[in-house]
Amino acid sequence: MKLNALDHINIITDDLAGTARFFVDMFDLDVRDGPAPLPPELVQWLYDDSGRAIFHINSREMTQAYQRDTQAGPSTGAIHHVALDCSDHLGFTKRLEARGIDYRLNDIPSIQLKQLFFCEPNGVLLELNFHGE
Repeated sequence: MKLNALDHINIITDDLAGTARFFVDMFDLDVRDGPAPLPPELVQWLYDDSGRAIFHINSREMTQAYQRDTQAGPSTGAIHHVALDCSDHLGFTKRLEARGIDYRLNDIPSIQLKQLFFCEPNGVLLELNFHGE
């Protein structure tokens, strides 16, 4: 067995439309209803340009396959952050600044890596990795 790649990130929210809109706006994703029988008023999946669902956004009212308490806020529980492989560091930095989103840059020149850290509206810390930029 081997790990192939990160499949998706599931975020539970009190604001389904607002959270979906944040990720669509920030990452130019395509929002679609989750597959049947998931109710579209409780679940939205966000797809990249290759047709892969990257974020699953669920309303708190949606029954979970593995039920556990989640709360929007400054903590992501035991998970410290979610890292995403990205491109166009300068473009993304401008996007964050245009929206007034506080972020931290970590530049690691020895491996040609720039990282941007910021929180999405529910308090999930995102790490965006830009290799070779």
